[in-house]
Parts: sequence; C-alpha cells; structure tokens
Amino acid sequence: MSAGLTPTEEIEADALVKKTDVDLYRQLLTQLNSNADANGQPGAVDRMIDVRRQLTEFQLHYKFGMDEVLTKINVLREEFEHTRDYSPIEHVNYRLKALERILDKVQRYGVEANLESIRHAIRDIAGIRITCSFVSDAYWVAEMLCSQPDLRVVEVKDYIRSPKPNGYQSLHVILQVPVYLSNRTEFVYVEVQIRTVAMDFWASLEHKIYYTYEGEVPSDILDELREAAVQAAALDKQMAEIRDKVTALREQAPHSGQGATGPTPSDRPDPAHWFRGNDDASAPSDSNTPPFTWQDLQNRSN
Repeated sequence: MSAGLTPTEEIEADALVKKTDVDLYRQLLTQLNSNADANGQPGAVDRMIDVRRQLTEFQLHYKFGMDEVLTKINVLREEFEHTRDYSPIEHVNYRLKALERILDKVQRYGVEANLESIRHAIRDIAGIRITCSFVSDAYWVAEMLCSQPDLRVVEVKDYIRSPKPNGYQSLHVILQVPVYLSNRTEFVYVEVQIRTVAMDFWASLEHKIYYTYEGEVPSDILDELREAAVQAAALDKQMAEIRDKVTALREQAPHSGQGATGPTPSDRPDPAHWFRGNDDASAPSDSNTPPFTWQDLQNRSN
C-alpha cells in the first residue's frame, strides 16, 4: 500500500490511472489545462503529463504535414499570379481538428483509444479547403496537387460529378504527407477539399443550419437546401459559359494573353479529360491529358 493513502484512496487512485485513454485525454483537457493536480493521487499526474506530451507531438505532426501542403498550394498560387496574371485558387482555409472533436469521433466510430489507431483511422485531423472560381479550376488544382511526386494520394471522392443526397458538392482528396523530423520521417494524412465559390457558400450555409437545429433540420428546409444546391450548380455552369465566351472573343483579337477569366483552352483542357471515368473509352488522349484517372490516383497508394 502506498504511504499516506487509505485503502479506499488507493483503489480510487488506481482506477484513475487505469481509465481508458479517451477518459484520460478528457481528464487532461479539463484538469491539466486548468492546472489541477488530480487531487494529489499518485501516478495520475505523471500519466496525464505523459499523455499531454504525446498529444502535443501528435498534433504538431499534423500541423507540419498541413504546412507542407499549404506551401505547395501557395507556390502554385503565386506562380500563376506572377506568370499568368491569373490563379485558379481564390481562397485557402485550413484547420486542425480540436482534441475534443477528435475524441468525439473516436467514440462515435468505435476507434480503439490510442494514438496509433487514431492516426490510421481518422484522416481529417488536418484539413485544407481550396475555393476556386470555376468547376474546371477545381479539377485543375486537384490535378496539379495530386501530381506532386512526394505526396501519396490515398483516397479521392468526386462529389461534383456525384453529389451527396443532400446536394453537397466538392472534390475530396486524402493525401499522405511525409514529415521530416530531426530523427525520423512520419507520414500523416491531410484532407484537401476543393470546391467553387458557389459550392462553398452552400456548404457554409448548410453547416450553419444543421448547427442551429442541432442536426434535426425540418424536411421542408432540407428540400430547399437541395434545390439551392441545384441552383448553385447551375450558376457555376452559367459562369463557366460566360468565361468561355470571353475567352473566345479574346482568341479572335489580334493579341492573346491571360486575364481575369483565366488561361485559354489550349492552356487548360476540359476538366473531364483529366479525371475521366475508367470506362470512358471515348475520352480524348491529347498531349494535354495527364495519363491517369481518379482510379489511377488511388492506385498510387499501392
């Protein structure tokens, strides 16, 4: 028996130390961050300090991985702004998922409560959202990013071609990013979402509505959201048609160049050429077409 503890106190102390990692993480958030001392129970403080160290390192790795991808995105963005007077990237947002939200997802998905399991099962801890003007720009950015040789494409989901039932549209790409530390190399997942301004506006509104109703959204509002998604897609199409008309007029002019509507078709082929379906034998294979499809990108993980 530990000195200074009654049998009851010792049992309570052992129970605290043997809590699941999820409980310890929650205890960490509520006690260590408020400088609590776990009521002086032996072992608990040391364990929680160790967990805190592990969590800090865990989060740093994802921050480093996210920073790597953000650097690549910024290089592409600045290159186009300075060499073409046009960038397909309008806005870039990013975030690291809060510990509390990670733990909620761990419990909701039934993931084993240890950092190694979380690292493999939860792939959106680091998230980047790229907003583009046009649908073709979204595919264009995805192609350029996925072609980076040091990024491993783990999973791609095209919700633009196949929207979710609620109307949500976006490209989702899960990348595995090497993080070069002082004594080793770690690989972390970074989720990149690429969408148009119209899609982003819809998704932002939908998120706020679900938050307001705590997930229990009335059916009539859900119907209106789906209709709004259709209208957003129609707006994207209309704006692309206007862009193409302006591009055609520019091609007829004595000089050609880049402008606010982006590069000419010879510089940027139709997005369907890039990520055509694997069964699309009719898709052209001109020199501007990268030799891969979405499935090919997924196969890079093999």
